Amino acid sequence: MPRKSNTHSNGSGANYRVEYLTEKQERILAFIRRTIAEQGGAPTVIEIGAEVGLRSRSSVIYQLREFEVKNAIRRRARGIRLA
Repeated sequence: MPRKSNTHSNGSGANYRVEYLTEKQERILAFIRRTIAEQGGAPTVIEIGAEVGLRSRSSVIYQLREFEVKNAIRRRARGIRLA
């Protein structure tokens, strides 16, 4: 199965590139994008875990830290922003 491109648009027409994402990370990032678009804000750690089948909050937090390293998101004290 061919891999999806890891080039994404940030909505302003500019594209950015993130390092390779695992399938689970792709699902998490898609869920974050969809939730922000539909609800105007990022999902909670618990909501992310429920969506992708991660039972542990620490597992979700680990994935979010990986996204930060890959410059896919920016986390703040009370939320997530897409990079």
